[in-house]
Amino acid sequence: MGDSNAHTSVGTVPSLDSEALAEVMRRYQSALNQHRVTIDRLNVYPVPDGDTGTNMALTLAAVTEELLRSGAGRGDICRAISHGALMGARGNSGVIVSQLLRGLAATLAPRDDAPDSDPPIDAALLAEGLLAASTAADSAVMRPVEGTILSVARASAQAAQRALEALTPDERGTGAMALAAVLESARLAGQAALEATPQQLPVLADAGVVDAGAAGYLLLLDALLSVFDGRPLPDEVDLPAEVAAVIAHGNAGTNLLSDPVDPVAEQRAELHSHLEGGDGGGHDVHDPSDTRYEVMFLLSAPDENIDQFKVAWDALGDSIVMVGGDGLWNCHIHTDDIGPVIEAGIDVGRPHRIQITDLHEQVAGLGGHGAHGAHAHGGTAIPDQPQVACAVVAVSPAPGLDELFTALGVQEIVTGGQTMNPSTAELLAAVSAAPSQQVVVLPNNSNIVPVARQVDAQTVKQVEVVATTSVPAGLAALIGYDPAADAARNAASMGETATAVAAGEVTQAVRDTTASVGQVAAGQWIGLDESGIVATGETAGAAAIGLLAHMLQPTHEILTLIEGAVAPAAETAEVTAWLAERWPDVEVERHVGGQDHYPYLFGIE
Repeated sequence: MGDSNAHTSVGTVPSLDSEALAEVMRRYQSALNQHRVTIDRLNVYPVPDGDTGTNMALTLAAVTEELLRSGAGRGDICRAISHGALMGARGNSGVIVSQLLRGLAATLAPRDDAPDSDPPIDAALLAEGLLAASTAADSAVMRPVEGTILSVARASAQAAQRALEALTPDERGTGAMALAAVLESARLAGQAALEATPQQLPVLADAGVVDAGAAGYLLLLDALLSVFDGRPLPDEVDLPAEVAAVIAHGNAGTNLLSDPVDPVAEQRAELHSHLEGGDGGGHDVHDPSDTRYEVMFLLSAPDENIDQFKVAWDALGDSIVMVGGDGLWNCHIHTDDIGPVIEAGIDVGRPHRIQITDLHEQVAGLGGHGAHGAHAHGGTAIPDQPQVACAVVAVSPAPGLDELFTALGVQEIVTGGQTMNPSTAELLAAVSAAPSQQVVVLPNNSNIVPVARQVDAQTVKQVEVVATTSVPAGLAALIGYDPAADAARNAASMGETATAVAAGEVTQAVRDTTASVGQVAAGQWIGLDESGIVATGETAGAAAIGLLAHMLQPTHEILTLIEGAVAPAAETAEVTAWLAERWPDVEVERHVGGQDHYPYLFGIE
């Protein structure tokens, strides 16, 4: 709509009508898109994942897409805003902004006693909507933190209420002036609250920034002022000069890394705990700076089950946000324990559209790579895949390995592995898409085996799990695969071929430890077989040679060598030259898997 409708002149009835409300959402999305990078650079809490602006912009994109499908009445518009925000929320910031929008939309929607009347939105109703938005967002967060978008939304809403109360009856009757006063007060108070966030959150002060989500929220007030008062959207995010200088040089968050966390160290912690007799379990207390994964999903569950679900999640992580109602909830958590988080959802309902992000690596979701006909979990079934008596779903950590699995007959690929364990729901989606009523699942990681075993109870298809605990074992299992045989026969034959493979891997030690080979220093390359650390080296190639020297036996005939993304070509050449000299009768099959953090994976038959 044009500014002639949006900007109401003094003395007329205010007119934030249905189309104006939709236009606010479109301009809010436009502002978020324009300033996404700036807001991303501000983001340092609770972990430096740097995607607040992106998540908020994607959430608003879902809202505007929903508006394209909605009717023109204000009830239609409000329902579209609410539903689009719920279904499209991305990340912690996106979930919170979705709840703010849902609270606002619920207040601005026509009353039940006059659903089609579309009365104009006046200053009092808008102030009430801002307060309802803040209250809804506060209630959605398990442990609200001051110095965030919640604080700024609250300060804005309270200022809007105070501005409304300060108006005389005559001034309230002047619609445009009253609306302008309410919005202007909300915007000014929000800006002051934004600039105060570093005093409330030391992590922001240390990084020299203000809260990213709060900066993104203020663009909503800018969009309201733009539509109602004819103001242009801001060319820049309104930031203190010292903050603008920090993010202009890309320095936001650097002070947080004075004691940096090595991503490889974090990713291997669970394996080391297992090797040394630990249970690899989660923590009773979660520090926001330490939690590793962001998990999000939509949960179809009765509303009366949500309190039970909140209690379960409260013990598993932080940054917990739950938005929804009427049987559908958008859920967000930061955690170290992906499996229990998903299982808690299964206990009360049905999780779907699951997204898992490695917050240190920014590995988005577990959405994977298609490869020669196979496709990632959750995708649409490929129509030209032939139906078979038994299909195979395999978990794969990298695109190069996707191709290997596909070449050996796998129909569905689920991206995952160490540090990226897929959920039951993701495996279930792949099983559902597989072109058969009988399916064999290859987990290819010990952490994924118990999750895979839950799938059979969740589907009408017959599902068998071959408990492969490594990628080489999974590849070997496919030698025993017969697409014309049933799942039980395939599981037996594939399991037999998998157990004939001895698997090994090379990575870096994450801390000092003691192993059967002696003292191991943090950063040292190590070779591991099923018994633990059996070799060390100053280079990946040296550790690989030590590992193979330990594993190879005269009865072995075939060695599969899978090169990772960080495998140095010169060291690979050293390994293959050593094999040719010491084990000339062993046939070496080399593949480029492209997996992270593991320069070499070995399978020996």
